[in-house]
Amino acid sequence: MAAPRPSSQTPAASAPGPALPVLGGRRSSYRERVADALRAALIAGELRPGEVYSAPTLAARFGVSATPVREAMLDLAKEGLVDAVPNKGFRVTEVSDRQLDEYTHVRALIEIPTVVALATTADPVSLEALRPAAREIVAAAVAGDLIAYVEADTRFHLGLLALAGNSHLVEVVRGLRGRARLYGLTALSASGRLLASAEEHLELLDALLARDGRAVHEIMTRHLGHVRGLWAAARD
Repeated sequence: MAAPRPSSQTPAASAPGPALPVLGGRRSSYRERVADALRAALIAGELRPGEVYSAPTLAARFGVSATPVREAMLDLAKEGLVDAVPNKGFRVTEVSDRQLDEYTHVRALIEIPTVVALATTADPVSLEALRPAAREIVAAAVAGDLIAYVEADTRFHLGLLALAGNSHLVEVVRGLRGRARLYGLTALSASGRLLASAEEHLELLDALLARDGRAVHEIMTRHLGHVRGLWAAARD
């Protein structure tokens, strides 16, 4: 099924925004694709904490119908990413600095040793299969497409972790990533610095293929440090 295109009848009062991207990964239903796009918009800071968004407004923004948006937002409410506001829509939940620090800390505890271990265990063919996603991240950074950036970044990192063969670990990290907010993405993109962070994915793949565990550890530590900096940038 082709990705929906932006509606030419978008109400003038609705906020401008990106069309629903073509999403990859394990999810395939239309409702889940909409939820993935909305989740990426939340993580990227396109949908702001404390703001209330109606399903029709979001549907117009993404060029889709209101029903799958409403259903997807109900799914996100179950994840604690939004709260339903009767007769109005959905309010994006606030995430504190402490919570974001804790999410990043837990991710580091899980992801760094797991990815370092892949330097000695991962099949080179499986690693190379992640290169298109890494290139999509770079392309999204160049284009300034923040939702596409988050979606490709999620697909890359979860795909990499999946090579460790622990599906529960992947789901834990998926949940942590979903709760995060990268408020600084817009500023980083505008300054041109997002590209440097995007290119670290290719650098990481090259280090893994070279079986250089020390380099992998350094890149992962630096990369996850940027995650903290992305949301903190909007606080400064």
